[in-house]
Amino acid sequence: SRFEGDQSMNKVLKFGIAPVPVQRARSLAIAAGTRQRTKDEPNVWFPTVTAMARVLSDENMALLKVIRESHPDSMDALAKAVGKHAPNVSRSLHTMAQYGLVKLTKHGRTVIPQATSDGVTVDFSWGG
Repeated sequence: SRFEGDQSMNKVLKFGIAPVPVQRARSLAIAAGTRQRTKDEPNVWFPTVTAMARVLSDENMALLKVIRESHPDSMDALAKAVGKHAPNVSRSLHTMAQYGLVKLTKHGRTVIPQATSDGVTVDFSWGG
């Protein structure tokens, strides 16, 4: 997962853009103790702006809006609310969960989607 740290409501996720080798080197340096993660750094990383745009698509943002406003009690209820097929909604939510935008909680056979933050910011700085 590219999601670091615990995010809860009233928080803003900070996205960063960096090629995978740069992300890997950064993570290894932090793990080795040769680099400290600062509180201002992004906590979610994408390899390209295109990859971020796919996750933050208008359709996915519409799903997040319904989750935040209606608090659906299942993925099926969300799919019905937005008029989409459940497998497509499931695929979108699992992708968003990889990046920390939603939390998917299982209760028996039911999966409850929850928003994890109030918004996102994007860091386009080129620093290493």
